[in-house]
Amino acid sequence: MFPHVSALEDEIVDDIQKHILAERALAAARRCVASRYAGAAFAYVAGSIMRGEGAVFSDIDLVVVFPSLQRAWRESFSADGFPVEAFVHDPQTLAHYLHQDADSGYPIMVNMVATGCVVGSDIDSARVIQAKAASMLAAGPKPLAGADYDMLRYQVTDLADDLRGARPPEEVAAIAALLYQKLADLILLGRGAWTGRGKWAPRLMTKLDAQLAAEFDAAFRLAAAGDGARFLAFADRELALHGGRYFEEFRQDAPLEARRLE
Repeated sequence: MFPHVSALEDEIVDDIQKHILAERALAAARRCVASRYAGAAFAYVAGSIMRGEGAVFSDIDLVVVFPSLQRAWRESFSADGFPVEAFVHDPQTLAHYLHQDADSGYPIMVNMVATGCVVGSDIDSARVIQAKAASMLAAGPKPLAGADYDMLRYQVTDLADDLRGARPPEEVAAIAALLYQKLADLILLGRGAWTGRGKWAPRLMTKLDAQLAAEFDAAFRLAAAGDGARFLAFADRELALHGGRYFEEFRQDAPLEARRLE
């Protein structure tokens, strides 16, 4: 009789379940830090579960920070039924990867630290690093320029050119799959927004411009089915914002150490 009431109840139940899942994940992370990483100063518990967006197969992202380590490492394991992706650092190695993220335009570690739930004993130190990561995230990526910009424009041009002319559908789909990430990078970074890999690319495009993201998705879906015309037109339109196709005069020097004496 009142379908909107049922929908509201379902939404409330879903929110409660996600909250319970997040609490379970946080408790599992605390136990994991205490047992597996005894001696750690603190850790950041992050990921879709902690954001209230998790599903059954979602994992826990765990950034563990020791006072000092010989080297950082990454490992995967299960804890209390949750898959865990752990990134183990000390303050110096963590700073290295935070800045590397910021320079690359993919703020993976920055986002985990900035948005993660802090656990451990040295909460004050954790908050200081978290505030720095949040500032980096808010500042956005560095402007596209120089060799990285030239390479991205060239890669988009090269892959888009592969879509010109008649090709078998399976080739069109394969080319579109490669073009997807490069074109997403150009769209996002070219507009001063952070970019992301995999599932994060469409999420960030939607956050930036929902209509643009919908057009991108529709064109890509056609290309994945073997019709690349619309995706090619989309790529050409995006390249036009960056001076058009970039092929003539492109050059990339090999490293001086790229030499092997036989």
